[in-house]
Amino acid sequence: MAGRKMWIAGGAAALLVAGTGAGVAAASGQSDDGESPITGQALDRASAAALEETGGGRVTETEVGDEDSYYEVEVMLDDGSQVDVQLDRSFNVVGSSADHESPDDSDANGR
Repeated sequence: MAGRKMWIAGGAAALLVAGTGAGVAAASGQSDDGESPITGQALDRASAAALEETGGGRVTETEVGDEDSYYEVEVMLDDGSQVDVQLDRSFNVVGSSADHESPDDSDANGR
C-alpha cells in the first residue's frame, strides 16, 4: 500500500511540473531540423533556467547541440511572443532572443 501511495504522489508531482510550464511539446524523438530534444533531468534544469530568464511562460521546444549554444529552450510568453534561451552545458544563460518566424512560415490564420 505504501508503494502505491508513493506512485500516486509521484504522478501528482509530475502533473504539477507539467502544469507549471515545464512540459515540452516535443518531448521525444528529433525535431524537424534533425536536432535532438533535451530529456530527463537536463530538461528539468534547462526549463527552469529558461523560465527564470524569461520571467515565466511555457516551454514549447528544446534542443541539444544548437548552433548557438549547447542547449536551446524555446519559451512562449503569456503575450504570445516566443523567446529562444541559449544555455551552456552548466545551464547558465549565454543569450536569449525573440524568435521571429521566417517568411516561409505562416501563423495559425494561414497568413
